[in-house]
Amino acid sequence: MADLVYRPIVQIVKGFWRYLDIDFRFQGQSHVPRKGPALLAMNHVSYIDFAIAGTALLSSNRLARFMAKREIFDNPIAGPLMRGMRHISVDRNNGAPSFVEALKALKKGEIVGVFPEATISQSFELKAMKTGVIRLAIESKAPVLPTVIWGSQRIWTKKVPRDFSRSSYPVIVSIGAPMSFTADEDPERALARLKSAMQSLLDQAQSEYPHSPVGQRWAPARLGGTAPTPEMVELESKRRRKEI
Repeated sequence: MADLVYRPIVQIVKGFWRYLDIDFRFQGQSHVPRKGPALLAMNHVSYIDFAIAGTALLSSNRLARFMAKREIFDNPIAGPLMRGMRHISVDRNNGAPSFVEALKALKKGEIVGVFPEATISQSFELKAMKTGVIRLAIESKAPVLPTVIWGSQRIWTKKVPRDFSRSSYPVIVSIGAPMSFTADEDPERALARLKSAMQSLLDQAQSEYPHSPVGQRWAPARLGGTAPTPEMVELESKRRRKEI
């Protein structure tokens, strides 16, 4: 029943991509299972990452159920659409209900999209990750697909004016080989394995990206860009917490 809402939204989103003239470059789509459960573990560099990752799954005829913060579901416009597509609301103060809902979806053979970093990385580097994705993989016995998105931050990211002009920005989505995790593996070590796989994919995507990062706000300082370093972001976060 959810596909009655989801499929039309997919067509609208595809039309939006055509309007923006995005130069999509998908890699590793063969790793997406044609049926059965899987966890899509993604980095997070923009507000549109979930829609971009979902687009990468279409060649496999799969629709993902994305875990997203509750505030999106509270929006009077986005909320009904998110619920209609059966995406999963995450309350950051109480993650148990969303964990149970995601586990149910996996056991029904769905693909569930997860952002282990929880929030957008303003440095565009991989942030510290939460072990929820590992616990879901162990409980469901579903494979985890390490996935990275690169280039979407040029369109709409945190604390930077969005750019919906027809700029033909290249956007890379790279899906890695499925990873398995078992209950006898330490969750933190398992998470480190996943993060390492994601970092390798990200390094490759950045090295293949056709535009120079030097002096660019959308690029991390490590590559010569002008985005804030992880240390700068952390200092700003601490300052804001003290003000609150």
